[in-house]
Amino acid sequence: MSAPRARPQRPAPGTRPQGLRRFAGPRTPQPERCELCGVTVADDNHRHLVDTEKRSLACACTSCSLLFAQPGAGGGRFRTVPDRYLADPDHAFDAAAWDLLQIPVGVAFFFRNAALDRLVALYPSPAGATESELDPVTWQTVLGTSRLAGLLEPDVEALLLHRNEGRTECYLVPIDICYELVGRMRLLWQGFDGGAEARAALQSFFAHVGQRARAVTEGSRP
Repeated sequence: MSAPRARPQRPAPGTRPQGLRRFAGPRTPQPERCELCGVTVADDNHRHLVDTEKRSLACACTSCSLLFAQPGAGGGRFRTVPDRYLADPDHAFDAAAWDLLQIPVGVAFFFRNAALDRLVALYPSPAGATESELDPVTWQTVLGTSRLAGLLEPDVEALLLHRNEGRTECYLVPIDICYELVGRMRLLWQGFDGGAEARAALQSFFAHVGQRARAVTEGSRP
């Protein structure tokens, strides 16, 4: 079995979100607008769409997010990012499984790119979202037995892994919060290991995810 190769400090091609301006760094205050119809949306509490052609995220108002939540709406180009958070407490990741991923930091997220028909593995770095090559055998070995993997919606959801103090947590989350985390880490990262401020933000982020996530059940599929 060939091992996955990490490509450090290189932004992932075709996966960088274009619509989340609020994660990109300091900017002149201005109201957020729906990127489809142009109406003003709440700056910190609005939904996002995945543009499957441009491989980007777009801010959306309530009406547009509801419209594109319907299967096949708009020819399938835009898909509303769901808001479900799931955890599988029965699935354990040991140190050997994490080592197979060869991720140089303690956080990674995985989503299935429908156009490419393959899994994309990303992790936060000072350069933004960085892609790690992951062969199908490794993916199946590490994550394939989790019930979360079978529930993962292509393009709009991700499996988010956090390795901390010898334990790995895995959640199924909306993909936009993964890019939110990438943006935070890029802004706060200092030195070789990220620094105290970045580590504190990371712990706070996962505490929030843990509070929102509910245990996966047979009825968890949307």
